Amino acid sequence: MRQKRNHIPRTILMAVLLMATVQISAQTVVLQAPKPAGNPNFGDQPNENQWTQICAGNAGFNQYFATIDWAGNPNSDNEWILELSDSSGSFSNPVELGRESSNTTVKNPGFEFQLPTTARGSGYKMRVRSTSPATTGPETTAYSMYYLGYTSNLHMSPNGDGTTPGTVESCGGTQITLTVDNIPAAELNTYQYSWYRSGTKLAETGPSITTDGAGEYFVFLDYGACTGSANTESNHIILNSGISTGIAITAPAATSLCAGDTVAPLEATVQNASYTYTWYRNGTEVQAAQTGGFTYSIDTNDPAFIGDYTVEVKGAGICTETSAPVTITNAGAFTVTRNNNANLVVLPSQSQTLSVTTDANAPTYEWFRNNTPIPSSNNATLTVTQAGTYHVAVTQTGGTCSSTTINSEKTVVVAPTSFKTEINYATSYEACSSTSIALTADKIYAVLGDGSEVDVTADVASSFTYQWQKDGVDVTGETSQSISLTDSDHNGSYHVNTEQGGMTTVSNTLPVQLASNQSVSITASSTVYCSSSDVITITTDADLTDKTFDWERDGTVVNSADTSLTITEPGTYRLVIKNGTCNLVSNELSITPLDPDLITLDVDGDVIFPEGSSKTVNASGGTAYRWLDANNVEISSSSSATFTTEGDYLLIANIDNCEVSKPITVSYLDLFNIPNVITPNGDGANDQWVIPNSYSNKSDVNVIIYNAKGVEVLNATNYQNNWPESSVSFAKQNMVFYYVIKNASETLKQGTITVIR
Repeated sequence: MRQKRNHIPRTILMAVLLMATVQISAQTVVLQAPKPAGNPNFGDQPNENQWTQICAGNAGFNQYFATIDWAGNPNSDNEWILELSDSSGSFSNPVELGRESSNTTVKNPGFEFQLPTTARGSGYKMRVRSTSPATTGPETTAYSMYYLGYTSNLHMSPNGDGTTPGTVESCGGTQITLTVDNIPAAELNTYQYSWYRSGTKLAETGPSITTDGAGEYFVFLDYGACTGSANTESNHIILNSGISTGIAITAPAATSLCAGDTVAPLEATVQNASYTYTWYRNGTEVQAAQTGGFTYSIDTNDPAFIGDYTVEVKGAGICTETSAPVTITNAGAFTVTRNNNANLVVLPSQSQTLSVTTDANAPTYEWFRNNTPIPSSNNATLTVTQAGTYHVAVTQTGGTCSSTTINSEKTVVVAPTSFKTEINYATSYEACSSTSIALTADKIYAVLGDGSEVDVTADVASSFTYQWQKDGVDVTGETSQSISLTDSDHNGSYHVNTEQGGMTTVSNTLPVQLASNQSVSITASSTVYCSSSDVITITTDADLTDKTFDWERDGTVVNSADTSLTITEPGTYRLVIKNGTCNLVSNELSITPLDPDLITLDVDGDVIFPEGSSKTVNASGGTAYRWLDANNVEISSSSSATFTTEGDYLLIANIDNCEVSKPITVSYLDLFNIPNVITPNGDGANDQWVIPNSYSNKSDVNVIIYNAKGVEVLNATNYQNNWPESSVSFAKQNMVFYYVIKNASETLKQGTITVIR
C-alpha cells in the first residue's frame, strides 16, 4: 500500500524560506582573467577605450590599467598581484606589474601599471594572483606589448663610422658592413631591426648587416604591431659595385717616435689627385676629407700623437676602402698621476698640498698657477695658499726621449666667500609609505666672489661640523653628515647647519612623512550579509580613545564617532585613524550579500525511488545541516539523509551564522508504463498524457512531441504532465503523435500517442 504523503503547512514552509541566509567562509577566491581597462586620468571608465595592445614609451607615456573580476571572500591580509608573462606567454618567471590590497580598486579603476622597458613581443599574457588565500587566476589571451625605447630616426653608416655617404662603392666580392651608430651601445643589441634592400625585406634582425649586394639600403626598429607608433626609419645608402684600389700606407722610416721629433709625412700607396682621402687615428678623424690629400703629417709635439693611423679613399668608379693601420708609439712615454682631489678649498690662514707621482726616468718638475710658472716649484708636491688653477709639468731627463714633457691633470683651488650645503634623501623614500629614511648632506659647494659655485664635497665634507634640526630645533646627538629616522614620531621638516673655518651654512629643507610602524586590524562578526534584519558588528584591535578616525564603506565615510561599527548593508569597510600627516589605515573587509545557491544537493528535482527501498541524498556547501520531516522531526544532522518514505521534507543548512532552507519532495517511483492513448474529453480521466515521475518534473530530461507531419507541438524540460492543455483542439477524432524523451547524452524513450476524441 502506498503511504499518504505528509505535507508541511504552506505558511510554515514560507516562514522557514524567509529565514534562509548563509555566511560564506573566507577560504576560497575565484578569479577571472585580467581585462584591459580605460585610463581614468583621461576620464575613461574601465569599460571605455580599453587598450588592445600596448605601445609604451612614446613621448614618455607609460600608464595603463587592467581590471579583475573575482568572487568569494579574501582574507583581511590579502594582496592582489598582477603578473606579466614573457614574450612567449610563459609564466615560469613572471614579472610583477602591480600589487593592490584594496578589493574595490582592482575592479574599478583597476591595477595601474607600467610596461617594463625590456618588453618587446606579441605573445605577452597577464594573470592575477591573490595571496590570502593563495589563488592563481587564468591567463589572458596574448597581447602585443612593446616598450618603444627609441623613437628617433636611426642613422647607419659603413662600419658604424658615423658618416652619411649616400653612395658606397663596393668591390666585387668585397663585403660592406652597414651598422646603426646612434643607439647607445648598452641598448644596441636589445632591439630587433628590419633591414631592406631596394624595397625587399632581408632576413637579418641585428644592428649590423654585411652584404656585397648592390641596392638601396635602409633599416628601422621592428616593434611588431607598434612599429607605426615610432618614427625610426634610417637614412638610405646606395651600394654600388666598384674597383678595388688596394690602398695601404707606405711603411714609415720609424714608428717609435719621441715628442718633438720631425718626421716625414705618412703617405697612401694610391695617390690620385681626383680621389678623396680621409685620415684617422684610432678611428677618429684627424684630417678631414680632402681631394688629393694622400699624405698626413704627424705632430709629435701633441702628446696624443700615438695611435693606429688609417686612410680611407673614395672616388668615382672605385671602392670606398680603408687601409690597414700603421701603429705609431712614443718611445719616451710615461705617466703622471694627480694624487689630490680635482677641487680643493683654501681658507684664510690655511693651506692645501698638491702632489703627483710619475714613472718618468729622472723626472724634473715645474708647477704652474693659472698657466704661469711658479718660481722654485721643482718638487712632486706643492703647498698653496691662493686660489687658482694648478698643474705640474713633468719632464723626463733620462733614457730615451729625454726631453719629453707631460702635464698633470689640473687642480682647481678655490677661496670661497661662503659655502652652500644641499641635503637629500639617502635611501628610497615615499611619503606616508616608507617607515624609515636617511638624510645626508650630499653636496657642498664653495661659493666664489663672482657668485659661481664649485663642488668641493670630496675635499671638505669630512672636516665640516654638522647639526641637524627638525622644525627649527636641534636634534640632540645628530652631528654627523647623515641622520637616520625610523619612526613616525620623527616626522617633520629637516635641515642641517654646517660650519667650516668660521663660515656657517643652512641647508635646504626636506619634509619627512613616515608611515607608522603600528598596524591596525578590523574584524567582523560575519562577512556575509544574511538578511535585512541581520546585524553585523565590525571591531578593531586599536585603542580609539582620544583618536580622530573615520569608518569607511566603499571609500565613503559612514561613521566618525563609534569605536565599533554596526552595519546593515554589504560593502567594503575599513578604518582610517588620523595620525598627523600620515593616516593609519586598517585592512579591508568585504561584506557580501547572501547567495542561497551555495547549498547544493546531488539530486535534480524530486527524490524518487521504488516503494520498499531507500534513497540517500547528499548536501554540500554548508558547515552544519538539519533534515526535517513533515512533522518538523529531525531525521539527520549530517551532510546526508536517507529517505525510506515519500513525503515533504526540509533541509536547513548552516554556513557559520546564516541559514539556507531547501524543501525536498520524496516520491515513490511510478511503475506504470508511458501511456500511448489519451482521451482529452474533459471527464477528468485520462485527459492528459501523464508519464512516470522518473521522467516528469526533471530539469535534465527533455520531452518532445511531434504531430504526424513532424512538426513539434511540445518541447519542454520539467514536463508537468499537462499536455494537451484544455485549450488545444484536435482536427480529427483519432490523431497520432510521436514522442521522444531524452537527456543530454541519450534517448531514454520514444513512441506514439493516439488521441481519441
